[in-house]
Amino acid sequence: MNIKPLAPVWLFDLDNTLHNASHAIFPAMVEKMNAYMAQVLGDGVTPASSEDISAARERYWRRYGATLLGLVRHHGVDAAHFLRETHDLPGLEEMVRHERGLGQLLRRLPGRKILLTNAPRDYARKVVGHMGIGREFCREITIESMYVHRQLRPKPSRLMLRRLMRRQGLDPRRCILVEDTLDNLRSAHALGMRTVWVTQYLPKPGKKPAWLDVKVKSVKRLQKFK
Repeated sequence: MNIKPLAPVWLFDLDNTLHNASHAIFPAMVEKMNAYMAQVLGDGVTPASSEDISAARERYWRRYGATLLGLVRHHGVDAAHFLRETHDLPGLEEMVRHERGLGQLLRRLPGRKILLTNAPRDYARKVVGHMGIGREFCREITIESMYVHRQLRPKPSRLMLRRLMRRQGLDPRRCILVEDTLDNLRSAHALGMRTVWVTQYLPKPGKKPAWLDVKVKSVKRLQKFK
């Protein structure tokens, strides 16, 4: 008797993986984030300078993997408020740039597809809804679901990914993470997942790391991934 191998479980990032967030969305977000941080880092009267904002962003990104975590831990920022303010983009749908045929591609891939994004839920739903691919995902896991022991642990947190595997009843060896961010892929690889690096919307992606399974320019190349 032939026993068919179990179908994979695909975990898809959103921004700069399924669509080109660098085109217009990220610049608009950065503007909002800078305005938010200027108030948080200021003295209550004078907003922080652009130099102070850039330094804090770099410092928190290097230490925590996300600027938001530094703002939460060192400045008492409410994560939900920050996300709501910085992802509320008028005309968001008009900013989205993506390839045609993504829905057909996702339907052809064997196995379940899960959206796994550090973006907030409302934003993610608007983007995938505009692209017409929302129904292709059996589940959406956004940053609101990335709390572990009451602390926010977005990607690339291995602790969050382990918890995700347990809660969803997933074997990491059956999972394939499709991402544009190497740090997130590295965490998934360490847990035993297969990894696909999407580079289409990155300015200078560089060479394929030795530990990475597959490097592709576009998610539309995934039909060749075995």
